[in-house]
Amino acid sequence: MRKTISLVIYIVYSTFVNAQTISGNLSLLANQSIKLEGFRGLNNYPISMTTCDSLGNFTLNYSKADYGVGYLMSIDNKPLIIILSGEDIEIVGKALSAVETIRVVKGQENQWFEQYAKEHPKREQALSAWQYLEKIYSLDTMFSLQQKPAMAIQEEKQRIKKVDAVFLTMLPKDSYVSWFLPARKLVSSVSTVAQYRTEEISTTIAAFRAMDYTDPRLYKSGLFKDAIESHFWLIENSGRSLDSVLIEMKHSIDAMMVYLVKDNKKLNEVTDYLFNLLERHSHFKASEYLALKVLNETSCTIDSDLAKQLESYRSMKKGNTAPDMDFSGNLVAPGYAFDLPKKLSDIKSKYTVVVFGASWCPKCTEELPEIVKLYTKWKTQGVEVVYVSLDEDKKMFETFVKDFPFLSTCDYKKWKSSIVQEYYVFATPTMYLLDNKREILLRPNSVKQVDAWVDWVLVQGNK
Repeated sequence: MRKTISLVIYIVYSTFVNAQTISGNLSLLANQSIKLEGFRGLNNYPISMTTCDSLGNFTLNYSKADYGVGYLMSIDNKPLIIILSGEDIEIVGKALSAVETIRVVKGQENQWFEQYAKEHPKREQALSAWQYLEKIYSLDTMFSLQQKPAMAIQEEKQRIKKVDAVFLTMLPKDSYVSWFLPARKLVSSVSTVAQYRTEEISTTIAAFRAMDYTDPRLYKSGLFKDAIESHFWLIENSGRSLDSVLIEMKHSIDAMMVYLVKDNKKLNEVTDYLFNLLERHSHFKASEYLALKVLNETSCTIDSDLAKQLESYRSMKKGNTAPDMDFSGNLVAPGYAFDLPKKLSDIKSKYTVVVFGASWCPKCTEELPEIVKLYTKWKTQGVEVVYVSLDEDKKMFETFVKDFPFLSTCDYKKWKSSIVQEYYVFATPTMYLLDNKREILLRPNSVKQVDAWVDWVLVQGNK
């Protein structure tokens, strides 16, 4: 019994000793709650929470396991970035949302971060302004002969960049902030680079490609998602042709995989997010490349749900022949008075849109009514629609499809349906556009995309 008590006391004491504190005074947050959150990859997690006293004083704890970046938040949920580097931190100010009032009075790494966060944006604004003037003095004949101002602009640009670089260089190499500040600078620079400093696009993309997504510092930084999005946004908005954008995205995927194949957890996390990001932005060839790249990497273990999602691109990619499907379940076919089709290949139309959905799918309840509105127009262009339901309840299925003018079918087996599995459906709604030989012409991500295809390829093509 004594040993058990001693062990409990030791654990509690050890935890208390190893904990670091964030304390301070926020005068406008008297008697209000305040919380600290940390990051793990794409997600955040709660670290600690407390209530400020009547004067706005507070104390929060964090541990070595929280090493990285934290968000300090009050009731308005406007976060203040805190570097959780293992030091005790003290701040004073009015409120977390009033950043201009906040001062870090204790915690060296947070003081460095505070200083850089105030000075760096001003340097960036000045650089953009000088960049604008530089273009005027080099391209406009009214100014291009003025060599002294042009040289002065170059010198000032170099000076500003040097001041920024010197600050980052002087930070101790073993400090978290020495890694975090350049990474944050890179992520936050993409919009400015794309708009005003296009000559830096190539070096910025190269810096993203050098990022190691298995680095624990990145995983705990709150930049994990932003780095992925900023990287591919910059490629997309770099002024390249669509073919060139695809080539650059492939190079970036290859660079990311060099590190990710060594860490299955992060490989799955990044692949899942990036795949869906590319799909949302209609970069289907890039998402297909990512899918095949990961599936062909024999050293990786892919989560079953992700593997199914990626496999759909290998088996159901554009140009492949979609499996035939038997309508052996419940079939609702208002357009067929006679000769009900027994399988997909019985439908005589130039094109067929196959839609997988369910009455319980929120997005389906938005998309399917849109198809109903467009069906007459599509039909006149030789496009048929087949709706395959993943419902398990007969009444719910029939109620949902009762006003659909196109064919609807359901075998009430949900994800275990052979049709669903043969088409590698992992989410609803899922759509395929097929020709009369069931060749996959398009994997639309929305009804709008199908309708745009009908307008561009069929309506315009027939004029």
